[in-house]
Amino acid sequence: SFCFFSSRSRAKLIAPLGCLVSRQKHTLPDLPYDYGALEPHINAEIMQLHHSKHHATYVNNLNVAEEKYKEALAKGDVTAQVSLQPALKFNGGGHINHTIFWTNLSPNGGGEPKGELMEAIKRDFGSFANFKEKLTAVSVGVQGSGWGWLGYNKDQGRLQIAACANQDPLQGTTGLIPLLGIDVWEHAYYLQYKNVRPDYLKAIWNVINWENISSRYASCKK
Repeated sequence: SFCFFSSRSRAKLIAPLGCLVSRQKHTLPDLPYDYGALEPHINAEIMQLHHSKHHATYVNNLNVAEEKYKEALAKGDVTAQVSLQPALKFNGGGHINHTIFWTNLSPNGGGEPKGELMEAIKRDFGSFANFKEKLTAVSVGVQGSGWGWLGYNKDQGRLQIAACANQDPLQGTTGLIPLLGIDVWEHAYYLQYKNVRPDYLKAIWNVINWENISSRYASCKK
């Protein structure tokens, strides 16, 4: 939507932010499956806390940060706008990343992709086994909290693996279009796998939703 002001209505001009007043707040997306659907690979308690507490917190904090940012814009307070950037990046990234993550998983997942995505994986990584090993290694190697990603480099027309710290969103920080994200924050696995991140990464391949990732790949190639 956009705002239009005729030259005659200058007296009624309000800051362009009037356009944003009707902006919908971000909301927590529903999971496309039950909390216990990914067991035994990811247990119900983890999924419930991860979705209804962690993701919900990012959504709430993002709405608060956007509200404050809107006020700072209206006041022309650049200092406040700059100081709000980390909160927008962290909570906005947390919301973007998890929204992708839930769809990247499925109780009917696992196995290997088919069709164009599989061809692209073989072309860019040599084999599916090699790709799986590389993405696992990058995800295991994230220091502290973060994500391992399979992304699409539109400029080069190829698949790429990357790691992002904390909740940095893949596309906003690297330009790669996200296809598959693996959350390696401890809250994603600690209750079940304790501090053994490699065990969690071994298990997650059993619930990877290749249909979702293939359709993401198909749309970003258009």
